[in-house]
Amino acid sequence: MFKELNVFKIAYSMATHAGKRQALVAQNIANADTPGYNAKDIKPFKEVYAQRARPGDMIASRANHLNGGSGADMNWAVTEQRGGGDPNENSVSLEAEILKGVEVKRQHDRALAIYKSSMKVLRASLGKN
Repeated sequence: MFKELNVFKIAYSMATHAGKRQALVAQNIANADTPGYNAKDIKPFKEVYAQRARPGDMIASRANHLNGGSGADMNWAVTEQRGGGDPNENSVSLEAEILKGVEVKRQHDRALAIYKSSMKVLRASLGKN
């Protein structure tokens, strides 16, 4: 019947991406006063997911990952925002980081909603409520 349920893979990937991005936002906020610190971020999930060869395919980000293709297509690379208007050459903007944190929370909530909804559909199709 079903070999794969890609919606669960997508929800998992979205939640994982949100967790990684939230960690970077927290790191940026923690280093807001560190001289010479450059703010870090990763691409939004929409851009990362659009880079895949076929939507829904798993992609390994390291050579030792199982059940995935080459990690060359997966660009979750951490980027740094260079230079800042700050006298201590810090590029962290607390306002921007707070807004990113809100965006990441919404993404994580969306991933959980997709997962829960898919579980309800799966249970209903099996006749188990």
